Amino acid sequence: MEQNIPHELRQALRQARRIAALTGAGISAESGIPTFRDATSGLWTRFKPEELATREAFEHNPHRVWEWYAERRQQAATAQPNAGHRALAAMERYVEEVTIITQNVDGLHQRAGSSRVLELHGNLFRSKCFAQGHPVDPPETTSEEEIPPRCPQCGSYLRPDVVWFGELLPEHTYYQALQAVLSCDVLLVVGTSGIVEPAASLPHTALRAGATVAVINPEATPLLQEETSYGLKSSRLYDLRGKAGEILPTLISAVWQSTTDPDQPADRHENN
Repeated sequence: MEQNIPHELRQALRQARRIAALTGAGISAESGIPTFRDATSGLWTRFKPEELATREAFEHNPHRVWEWYAERRQQAATAQPNAGHRALAAMERYVEEVTIITQNVDGLHQRAGSSRVLELHGNLFRSKCFAQGHPVDPPETTSEEEIPPRCPQCGSYLRPDVVWFGELLPEHTYYQALQAVLSCDVLLVVGTSGIVEPAASLPHTALRAGATVAVINPEATPLLQEETSYGLKSSRLYDLRGKAGEILPTLISAVWQSTTDPDQPADRHENN
């Protein structure tokens, strides 16, 4: 598959000092985690995610919402980082700065070894109180009568520390993501449909700032269809059609001419 990596993209990656990767549900789906809109089974088939992931849903039935997220946490806890996650972590061996900007809430990038991860939508394994937003470690076990558990500071219910429909992204995290995109030499857009804002605008921002952008996805995305928007030429936008777990390890091999094993933890150092 190495011959399918354009020479110009190889050169851009090899010369890059800063690489950013915007990742979405597709990369985690390769680890067996259902995408958000598919994450309903059994009892949950009666509900749409939009009916469970809002402040209004939590106010109406906090027990139901907490239990749904408990099931999602269990799915994420049993999943393992795949070759795509590990390849992104391995890039830290060769590049001065690698920033992962993820829309996923499963923590798989950190478990794969990535050291700089910006979580736009929060993390399933963190909790905060519903009333004041106090960060609270979720209890190890919770009795049926204590679902959801209470905040030890103010007594309100705990909720998952994730971004629900109708809520803004964490301001500081999004600012860091924007700065990473503006300063990167190459942006990899991995496993994301490119339709959820404001994250969907980040690749356009990178292109306008002069970065090379490579889209890695099994299907075409709106970004590829809009490649002439803003008067941009397509010479800095690449379409690598396929799964992250197949293409990203190939990039490691093709770009840095290494027999890197993505299963090994990253040994970070600066480019020479």
